[in-house]
Amino acid sequence: MKLCTEYLAKHLKRHLRYAAWGLVGLFALSGVATSSTEGLKIPNLGESSTSLFSADYEYNLGQWWLKSFRRQAPTLDDPLLSSYLESLVFDLVTHSDLQDRRLEFVIVDNPTINAFAVPGGIIGVHTGLFNYAQTEDEFATVMSHEIAHLSQRHFSRGVELAQSQSSLNIAGLLAGILLAATAGTDAGLAAMTATQAALQDDQLRHSRANEAEADRVGLRILYDAGMDPYAAPAMFERMLASTRYSSANRMPEFMRTHPLSEKRIADTRNRARQYPKRIRPVSLDYQLMRARVGVSLADTPEEAVAKFKDELEGNPRSQEAAIYGLVLALTEAGRPEEAALALDGIWSDREQRIEYILADAEIALASGKPELAAQKLQSRLQLSPGNHPLTMAYAHALQQSQQSHLAEEVLIDQSRVKPSDPGLWYLLAEVQGLSGNIIGLHQSRAEYFILVGNLDAAQRQLVYALKLVGNDFTISAQINDRIGQIIDMRTELDRG
Repeated sequence: MKLCTEYLAKHLKRHLRYAAWGLVGLFALSGVATSSTEGLKIPNLGESSTSLFSADYEYNLGQWWLKSFRRQAPTLDDPLLSSYLESLVFDLVTHSDLQDRRLEFVIVDNPTINAFAVPGGIIGVHTGLFNYAQTEDEFATVMSHEIAHLSQRHFSRGVELAQSQSSLNIAGLLAGILLAATAGTDAGLAAMTATQAALQDDQLRHSRANEAEADRVGLRILYDAGMDPYAAPAMFERMLASTRYSSANRMPEFMRTHPLSEKRIADTRNRARQYPKRIRPVSLDYQLMRARVGVSLADTPEEAVAKFKDELEGNPRSQEAAIYGLVLALTEAGRPEEAALALDGIWSDREQRIEYILADAEIALASGKPELAAQKLQSRLQLSPGNHPLTMAYAHALQQSQQSHLAEEVLIDQSRVKPSDPGLWYLLAEVQGLSGNIIGLHQSRAEYFILVGNLDAAQRQLVYALKLVGNDFTISAQINDRIGQIIDMRTELDRG
């Protein structure tokens, strides 16, 4: 039995807020689809404590959704980019009314202009949004909007509306969210355009009300966080403009009727005028992350090299970030000497920047000097113990320098800090295989498979490990306990 994806949702609920600029935000309601679609089986998580879903219920739903999403979507394993996203969002959240702050983040390796929020605190961003939002304030506009949907609990309120109109299929509802966030605008929405006409008007009005509320609340979050509120209408205007280049014939009806419009932009502009305009300097942090994304979105490293050289010949928003992008591209292209020379030009005045420290270590690795890379990263970690991007880079350098036993120790310690990071467990399994810890390898693989929603594969890995334990009853008990937990997870699904 495959987890989450082998069940048909016969009555798909469109509980999907999806902005007409192609941005996936997952909280608008539409009607019931008349055709079947592949969906999610939702575990039996118990009843909510009120007419709205409880925070714990939403959190558990989000965790199950995230596991299935990771299994189906191409995600980007970039600890540095993830760290930036977490830092920015948590800063915004401190200025919001969001009560349950158990947030998790996923970065989708996709050039489209998408972001999404799922009940339970899951926030996802497509790499294309980094590329498209020109400033940190514009990017934060989108994040604030998604936080507003979570803080206002539009999922629970939308479910209450649906319950008042017809029976609710939560599995189908979240399946629609998964499809849209995985496949993108046209594919996701095309699967959800056939609706019951009797429900459509009420639900579209509900969707518009949610959007207006998220715009208003998101703008307040943006301003309270010290950012420029005028970035919101500017971002919306460019998003709307981008849809004019899409093929109207292929655009689903819901995209045409969704309320991102000149009126909505005008409303946002009017709301922004209630706040003083802020002139903010260019955020180097954000521009460096955009440069990282620019390298990842290029078809080849040499294409990325050409891209940043072209930028430097023009008038880039940040000269320093463009040079940083060139450094990364040259390193990936196997030209570490040129990369080192370019890095020297921006690093001298910013010796403590983690972005440049990591870039320097990558140059050492590309130069065939993994021991040097490990030494540099270890030195920096003494100043920033537990820093996740540095720790992951250090473990990778140790692996490359044939110090797998030490890399294993480092990653086991870090797994206690970041237990829900699939990339960590994947790398840990690799280094355990190299160090000869085959039991540990199977255990780490099991944790990875649990996080990507493949319970069957996880259980198989633990069975393999159990066969190798011998008379070590402590390890045997730990493995049997984890197998029991996996069986309980599957039982929850079967009862859902």
